[in-house]
This record gives sequence, C-alpha cells and structure tokens, in this order.
Amino acid sequence: MTDLTAIPITAADGSETDLSPFAGKVLLIVNTASKCGFTPQYAGLEALYRKYEDRGFAVLAFPCNQFGAQEPGDAEEIASFCSLTYDVTFPVFAKVDVNGADAAPLFRHLKSAAKGVLGSEAIKWNFTKFLVDRDGNVVERYAPTTTPEAIEQDIERLL
Repeated sequence: MTDLTAIPITAADGSETDLSPFAGKVLLIVNTASKCGFTPQYAGLEALYRKYEDRGFAVLAFPCNQFGAQEPGDAEEIASFCSLTYDVTFPVFAKVDVNGADAAPLFRHLKSAAKGVLGSEAIKWNFTKFLVDRDGNVVERYAPTTTPEAIEQDIERLL
C-alpha cells in the first residue's frame, strides 16, 4: 500500500515536495482548470475549505491542461486567477498531467485506488474529485458534474 503523504508532488513554485503537511487530514484532491465550464466549482471548494479547515480538512488543487487546453496559464497566472476570481485560499499546486505516460504519481495512485465508471482509471475531465480519509485511504471518486456541496455530507462523515 502506498503512503499517500510520501508521494512526490510539485509545489506551485516548482519545488519538489510531498503531502506530509496534510497527514492526518481529510483531503479533497481535485484536478482543476481556469477556463472550464466547471470552473465556478472553485467557489464551492473554497466554501468547504473555509467551513471545515479547522476540523482537519483540506482541498488540494492540481491544475491540468489535458482537457480542451482549459488551463493554458503558468503557475503565476493560475494563482492570480484563483485568488482574484474566487478568493481561493486552499493550496493550488503545479500544473500536472492526470492521464497518460506523464501522469503525476499522485494521480496514478488516486485513479488506481478509486476507479471511475465501468472500472476505468482514466480521468474524463476537469474537476474530478477524490476524497481521502485521515489515514490516507482514497474513499471516493466524484465526477466533474458532482458539485462540492454534494460532497459535504461525505466530508462530515469522515471528520
């Protein structure tokens, strides 16, 4: 079994890190994009983060440009957009691939642990969400159409 917190990730500034600062927290990990029809979900994600952060919950955003080139910006542009448009305060990491040979190790792990429709591992679009419990177990995968508000009860249950 893979220790989720030990999987290498890249911070928005390009430095290599991991998820160890989030050990013991309930996590909602999302592949995001700034120019997608689902982009307004940033507001709901931020609302969840602010409501439950003090109880050990975090939203982790990983921008991705693999779906319709809907995340064309660099890290600075993405951070500025998230902050200015949705007042995002949760962590937004470096842009990643979520599918294919260059898929980030974190997303390879998430997809393997929580398969999609008909057992598919591939992520179909932006704003696919993975809910992780305090022990680092991936407990649920949500479609891009699932709103953050619809996930709130599952988050409550894990907190």
